[in-house]
Amino acid sequence: MKTYRFLVSGKVQGVWYRKFVSENAQKHNFKGFVRNLPDGRVEAVANIESPERLEEFLEILKEGSPLSIVEKIEYEEIPFEEFNNFEIRY
Repeated sequence: MKTYRFLVSGKVQGVWYRKFVSENAQKHNFKGFVRNLPDGRVEAVANIESPERLEEFLEILKEGSPLSIVEKIEYEEIPFEEFNNFEIRY
């Protein structure tokens, strides 16, 4: 199990993007959180079990809500942190 941090750029604030990511992450049993950043990006942090699950989570981030426009996703592995669910943080 690894923990990854994702930074999503584009039109991702004020378009229900966090809600979309949170609901879909929960449906697919991911654990972690998503939140807005002051610079207009969205940050997501998630526990990922395998390369296949990483691709699955990236697909959720790429799809986004109907009004969102995802331009770029950067991600990196960070020190492990265990989460019990997937939530929106404010």
